[in-house]
Amino acid sequence: QVQLVESGGGLVPPGGSLRLSCAASGFTFSGSAMRWYRQAPGKERELVATIARAGQSTSYADSVKGRFTISRDNAKNTMYLQMNSLKPEDTAEYYCYTIVNFIAYWGQGTQVTVSS
Repeated sequence: QVQLVESGGGLVPPGGSLRLSCAASGFTFSGSAMRWYRQAPGKERELVATIARAGQSTSYADSVKGRFTISRDNAKNTMYLQMNSLKPEDTAEYYCYTIVNFIAYWGQGTQVTVSS
């Protein structure tokens, strides 16, 4: 079955960096666009970044543009989110997401906390 497993979260001071990974299995990874979402306590889940199937096209939320970079390695069935210049407002649970055969799938999430 489709599985998405995030990793790489943690506690980082403001201005620091983290790299999140999303390991995918159970479907043809190279055939699916992928997304990162995040949800902060008490807030709605928001779209952070999207990457096309071959990685040739990406898009970002205005709040992370210029600081975050989404990428993928189709040979490793893995998507990444490089997060630089982290701010306290980036604190959230981060989720990877895809749609396979018209069904949406979410990972379990990885917590990112930006605090001194």
